[in-house]
Amino acid sequence: MENSRPAPATLPDPPPLKLGVLRTLARLAIIALLAIGLHFVFVWAENWIMSNEYGWAMPGLLLAVLVIYAVLIAIPFVPGVEIGLSVLAAGGPGIAPLVWVATASGLSLAFFVGCTVPIAWLRRVLTDLHMIRAAYNVARFEAMPQEGRVAFIHALLPRKYCGWIIKYRYVNLAVLINIPGNSVIGGGGGIAFLSGLSGTFRAPLAILTIAIASAPVPLAIWLFGLKLPWA
Repeated sequence: MENSRPAPATLPDPPPLKLGVLRTLARLAIIALLAIGLHFVFVWAENWIMSNEYGWAMPGLLLAVLVIYAVLIAIPFVPGVEIGLSVLAAGGPGIAPLVWVATASGLSLAFFVGCTVPIAWLRRVLTDLHMIRAAYNVARFEAMPQEGRVAFIHALLPRKYCGWIIKYRYVNLAVLINIPGNSVIGGGGGIAFLSGLSGTFRAPLAILTIAIASAPVPLAIWLFGLKLPWA
């Protein structure tokens, strides 16, 4: 398929490696500080509610906790599954549907943020790290129309072993969201963010996938009254 916009023949010269690494560390530090700050606010609000005689029946603070949780889970590398389980353990089966809504909302937020972030941002990060070949592939990807990007990624992967990653990308998205310890590969927020950034997912199907993938545990706790071992 012929591209409607030609990819740049050359990339800007990368900065000195030390400067590029410092820029990348600064980006990561901003994300980490935001996550840590939100986590402290979340823990404070959760403890305040649990120490109050009205507990989780206080709708205003409960809503605040769930909103903070939704924003927190949208941040890459935040262990959202573990935080969600702590909310379920503290609130019990009654708030499980709200936790589901908050989880799906937070991951959807990460997906839409990924959709709005220019791919040039990723190219700059790769260039800073002197990953020139990867940066050039991202530049080619960026120059392609939406309908050509899936085929482009599919062509880069060894079809015999990895073609299914693209072919069944919605299923893989659901599986990755539910893998325990997925914070090592970006967490649910990071996975959703990269899915949006890739431009290979249709938003309605991606949001439906996120909603279904985040449903099993909260709904099982709500419908069957299951209790978590540490609750």
